[in-house]
Amino acid sequence: MPAIVLVGAQWGDEGKGKATDLMGSGVDYVVKFNGGNNAGHTVVIEAADGTREKYALHLLPSGILSPNVVPVIGNGVVIDLEVLFRELDGLQARGVDTSRLVVSASAHVIPPYNRTLDKVTERFLGSRKIGTTGRGIGPTYADKMSRIGIRVQDLFDEHILRQKVEAALAFKNQVLVKIYNTRAADADRVVAELLSYADRLRPMVADTSLVLEQALSTGANVLLEAGQATLLDVDHGTYPFVTSSSATAGGACTGSGIPPTKVTRVIAILKAYTTRVGEGPFPTELFDADGERLRTTGAEFGTTTGRPRRCGWLDTVIGRYATRINGVTDFVITKLDVLTGFETLPICVAYDVDGVRHDEMPVNQSDFHHATAIFEEMPGWSEDITGCRTFAELPVNAQRYVLRVEELIGARVSAVGVGPGRHEIIERYPLLDA
Repeated sequence: MPAIVLVGAQWGDEGKGKATDLMGSGVDYVVKFNGGNNAGHTVVIEAADGTREKYALHLLPSGILSPNVVPVIGNGVVIDLEVLFRELDGLQARGVDTSRLVVSASAHVIPPYNRTLDKVTERFLGSRKIGTTGRGIGPTYADKMSRIGIRVQDLFDEHILRQKVEAALAFKNQVLVKIYNTRAADADRVVAELLSYADRLRPMVADTSLVLEQALSTGANVLLEAGQATLLDVDHGTYPFVTSSSATAGGACTGSGIPPTKVTRVIAILKAYTTRVGEGPFPTELFDADGERLRTTGAEFGTTTGRPRRCGWLDTVIGRYATRINGVTDFVITKLDVLTGFETLPICVAYDVDGVRHDEMPVNQSDFHHATAIFEEMPGWSEDITGCRTFAELPVNAQRYVLRVEELIGARVSAVGVGPGRHEIIERYPLLDA
């Protein structure tokens, strides 16, 4: 069976967990292939009695909430082991079975000194800061590329682990002490902390590339779930205001060990408006009452950090870019209900850069930084849409908004989210192959 890739089409926080949850009953494996605990998914599950349970996932694949799904943390992820086990314990306390989790032996581990380094570096940059979460993600990916990283499998060989920690700290302690004027990390403490997780971690660890290949060969459906989103991809995002990993469809293969010939569908999640966390240019950003209304109505506060998100109107230039970079076959538009009550809804269709119209993303960072949005306006709607379950039930103006967005982004809209609950979604076309 083919593999399906699920990515964010904007700067993250689009609602990928909702799409994963929608496909949960038809998916056998859900694989997180990049990132770490610097992003989060919020999934709202409605019980039989009508009560709602809200789950905030940071490191775990959102498929862990589906009882018949095998959740996998792929080799492209960087893992904070303290966060991993805290999250597992929190789910178990709420009655969620986490025993199915599989972790790649080749995934890199975030050592405590990289969390320190991340925070002091951001402080040192001052006004030039990137806006990281300070969780050690970037320094750990840097270690990976510098070939001084620590992998999950290293925790099962104390001699190798100590060698790697001491080699990394020979340089990093010089940086911490002499450049950032902070305390050096103690190798013995670092090794002891990492080893304390080894026994609990061991049963979860596997060659996940082999596990997934065997699953695909026996007819299983595998969903590859990105952390972060297209505009945060280290290669294809709004560099340098990006994450440190590959969050696009191409990263799904390197971060999971699944070959590209196995992928037949790419699903991208597009919020009905645009949000961003951290620094960097944002052409449609709102600084008025409309922006605050989007933030309040949409509960736009970071799942991981709690930071208020910057909010703006929908940018379809970004949508077209996501279609091209990822090879999107299907879009899921989320949070359409948040737009209810606006008299008009501006949609960004192009940019103006110093008097020149750009219908596509400017190739130069400075051009994108100076871009201003060119809008067209669509009429809004006032009807409550949270109860709609077919496209025809939506108000006519809501339908027109979706169809115009579909036309502008260049790929079909297969599903539309109309509320936070797992059933508050309209499926126009199946997201899974028949």
